[in-house]
Amino acid sequence: MQTGVALQPVDDPDEFKEFVTTIDSLGYDRLWLTDSSLHARYVYSYLTLASMWTARLQLGTAVTNPLTRHPAVTAIAASTLDVISKGRFTCGIGAGDRPLLSLGLEPAPVGVLERSIVDMRRLWAGEHVSDDGPGFSLSDAHMRFPSSETIPVFVSASGPKTLQMAGRRADGVILLAGLHPDIVQWAIDRIDEGVAQAGLEQRPHVAVFAYGMVSDDSAAAMAAARTIAAWFPQTVPMLCEVAGLDPKIVADVRAAYQGGEFQEAESAAALLPDEFVERMALSGGVETARGHIRNLTSLGVDSINVFPLGQDRLGTIRSFASALALENVGMSTDSGAG
Repeated sequence: MQTGVALQPVDDPDEFKEFVTTIDSLGYDRLWLTDSSLHARYVYSYLTLASMWTARLQLGTAVTNPLTRHPAVTAIAASTLDVISKGRFTCGIGAGDRPLLSLGLEPAPVGVLERSIVDMRRLWAGEHVSDDGPGFSLSDAHMRFPSSETIPVFVSASGPKTLQMAGRRADGVILLAGLHPDIVQWAIDRIDEGVAQAGLEQRPHVAVFAYGMVSDDSAAAMAAARTIAAWFPQTVPMLCEVAGLDPKIVADVRAAYQGGEFQEAESAAALLPDEFVERMALSGGVETARGHIRNLTSLGVDSINVFPLGQDRLGTIRSFASALALENVGMSTDSGAG
């Protein structure tokens, strides 16, 4: 079992360096950074900084999309980071989320996302690529310098069609499906359907993202977790049905959700019962986190990645590391912070 941390690159460089070196020293395996258009700083600059400050952590986008960045531009960025990091870069990509609305865009259809993955891999392989389809076009596009052909591509997925496509195409799946074992198993089953559709023998790496706060201050932890819980009724309401959330609450949250990102959805989040928040996010202390870790381990996921929310994100990163260690889950003992 691998472990990781996902962050929005919103901190100034000195603060970000403290995050990177702390994550490395605690023994996590991966560091993911979001690519959130106007909502965060430039992801590839911050990934380059991170690659200078740690020689061990695997680094990746979580995630970029094929609309704000043309797939050929992403292919170049990924190839460059792969060289800078000496093979430690993973290209995480998804359909895009609510930050796209600020740019007058809607999330990419699954077909556009799938084509972008195919075309990036062809470019990395040195092919001349032409592709005139919806979302983006390529005309005899090719890279003028050599690239690794094996840069891993992880797809961010929650809904059934994207999960199935990820099973067919991806090296890994960034699973945004909450933490309740019934929901996570439902999502894994959709991935396996894609694996079967493609006639593959092996499921891609399943990387669960655990959003929230790990703290003994239960009120603060619940408040931090509540906003990401509101993202699920707004974005993937079918998961709420699996989680047993009242359809009327789902409708009310969707009507009230005005935020560009989950952190700005406080009024909608206030409508959610605590029980639903606890199923979808980290919202308690170390012992609560240990319960989620045990559930995810029993389902056979390949990595657990904490996305800290609230005022004390480093505290959550440290507390989640403690929970992982207490469960004997995957923390490296040979960290080497730069």
